Amino acid sequence: MNLKEVRRIKGLKNALFCFLLTIALLLQAPSITNASLLFTETDNGRLFTKSLESLRDVDYQTWQVVAYPNELDEGKLVLRIVGYPGTLRMDHPNSLVVHAGRKDWLLQDITLSNSKLVNDSREAAAEFDLSPLVNDLRNNRPLRLMLPEVFNDLPVPPYVVSEWRSLLPEKLVDGQT
Repeated sequence: MNLKEVRRIKGLKNALFCFLLTIALLLQAPSITNASLLFTETDNGRLFTKSLESLRDVDYQTWQVVAYPNELDEGKLVLRIVGYPGTLRMDHPNSLVVHAGRKDWLLQDITLSNSKLVNDSREAAAEFDLSPLVNDLRNNRPLRLMLPEVFNDLPVPPYVVSEWRSLLPEKLVDGQT
């Protein structure tokens, strides 16, 4: 083998390594559209739309975050935060604090208006009125949630905010999901 062939083989090895590394990184990279709208049918036959995502707070505790239209009050959105049983032991009502840059919101605790959650002894979920936040947002910005005595910082990525905003009744009616 001469020097020219050795360089050519070395160049092919480097190119193959770069190609395989690129493929591996593309397969490992998280998609920016991880969350998705779920469509299910309720007991009375109505189509029910919700956004469902698992998020991790800064203490590495996982929370399921579900946003859905309120069946009783059309035009309102509900944010349900679900943890492991016993993780949401708190006095109700307890407002959810939302930070987005320089703007803050206090979302009203509506857990006590849901009879299923009131009678659930696991104390694993709490619900909040998401409408004031979603109606105020003009873009899909990252948010930080804080629930006193439960978690201090739960980051919400922009793609989840986008889903929440797409749940607004006018967006569902116009087909802009």
